[in-house]
Amino acid sequence: MTKGYFGPYGGQFVPETLMAPLEELERAYLEAREDPAFREELEGLLKDYAGRPTPLYFASRLTEHWGGAKVYLKREDLLHTGAHKLNNTLGQGLLAKRMGKTRLIAETGAGQ
Repeated sequence: MTKGYFGPYGGQFVPETLMAPLEELERAYLEAREDPAFREELEGLLKDYAGRPTPLYFASRLTEHWGGAKVYLKREDLLHTGAHKLNNTLGQGLLAKRMGKTRLIAETGAGQ
C-alpha cells in the first residue's frame, strides 16, 4: 500500500480489519487507471449521466473589464447534480463492478 501524506510520519490510521480490503481496493484502482477500456467506459458514464465535459465559455465582458488576459469560465454549474458527488459515485461504482463487488458503502456528503 502506498505511504500516506501525513507529515514526516506518513502512513494511515484505519482499523486492522480494513487493511486487506483497502489493499485490494488500491490494487484494483492502480490497475484500472492504466486500462484504456476502463477510462473509456468511465468517460462515457460521465458524459451520459453527469453532463461532462462541461464547456468553456469566453467571458467577453469580463475580459474587456479587466483588460489584458482573456477570461474563460468553466461551466460546472451545468452539471446535473453538482460536480464531485456524481463523478465520485460513477467512478466508485465502475471500479466495484470491475472488482466483482455487489455492495457499496458510501458517504452522502451531508451526513444524511
